[in-house]
Amino acid sequence: MTVLGAGPAGAGGVRAGEERLAEAASVVLMQPTTLCNLNCSYCYLPDRRVLRRMSVEVAQAVATGVRTWAEKRPVAVVWHGGEPLAVGPAYFSSLVAPFGPGERHAVTHAVQTNATLIDEAWCEVFATVPVRVAVSVDGPGEANAARVDWAGHPSLERVMSGIGMLRRAGIAFNVIAVVADVAPGAATAVYRFACELGCDSLGVNLAEKKGVYGGRQESKDGIVAFWQELAACWQTDPRIRVRELDHAYTHIREELAGTAALRADRLLMPLPLVAWDGGFLPIGAELAGFRSPRHGPFSAGNVLDTPLAVLLARAHEVPWVAEALAGVTNCREHCNYFAYCRGGQAANKYFETGRLDGTETAYCRTSKINLMEGILRHAERACA
Repeated sequence: MTVLGAGPAGAGGVRAGEERLAEAASVVLMQPTTLCNLNCSYCYLPDRRVLRRMSVEVAQAVATGVRTWAEKRPVAVVWHGGEPLAVGPAYFSSLVAPFGPGERHAVTHAVQTNATLIDEAWCEVFATVPVRVAVSVDGPGEANAARVDWAGHPSLERVMSGIGMLRRAGIAFNVIAVVADVAPGAATAVYRFACELGCDSLGVNLAEKKGVYGGRQESKDGIVAFWQELAACWQTDPRIRVRELDHAYTHIREELAGTAALRADRLLMPLPLVAWDGGFLPIGAELAGFRSPRHGPFSAGNVLDTPLAVLLARAHEVPWVAEALAGVTNCREHCNYFAYCRGGQAANKYFETGRLDGTETAYCRTSKINLMEGILRHAERACA
């Protein structure tokens, strides 16, 4: 049974062929450095052995635009590398300082880290700014085997040390886990591990073909069973939130209430990334650092040359962004899941097909469609 639908555009809505980005973002991704001290086997990022560091001037330029957006809505600035903590606590603080508290609404900060560099100095920064912390760790023991340093040494002991520092300092954190093997029991293991860590929420990414990582094949039945098992774990012991289940259950509730089509008609929310050198990507953050044979480098300008709001307003004129928006139109016209995923991920489309205007990808199937099927199977079994 399908519980999702795109629905027709309502009055004042965005119609097929007219996809546009909203004029302001509520989340801005920042790449303080390309460098990472780990060499995770599934990592998609290029240049992660190279120390390229964002200048304070880039941060100041972004902060000016973010403060303007914060006059209309709260804005979250998410620092995402590389390994963001590789810049050191003092330099990170100098990058954060220009943003201030916001004007009418708050400007908040978050960091995605492997936690291996967390010490007392970092905990002081997190508590003072403050900064919400998300830790990348894939689970216990062998589940974390892909996360090694450049010498091939395991990272889990250092990750757990960093998490211990957070807990002793009373700093809340979330966990994001990459699951490379969806064998029976994997969902239970990662969920219980996250609960035992004492995190507030768990995000689950399935290892996928993207960037410099070639991906791996998993059977549909295995993936559906993984999500079914995760849904069962959470229902049995719902002590922490699970990002993917939150999104899916929210959409199911909207479908049952008859409001899902309204969400499908909203303007697309951009999720811009500002690269270490000021390069601006309004969507498709994972494309940063890559180039297309047809479009050249994936960039829509630079914040050092053009104000952030102007870059976003003109983004649809950039050929690769226009192609990605055409892909959203194609999804709207052809996919019953459009109201759920709002047109898929531009980066996955490119890395899987070489184009940005396609529709269904392996990511759509494994992390959206199969996820929904797993939830429905769990519901059917629970009601049997």
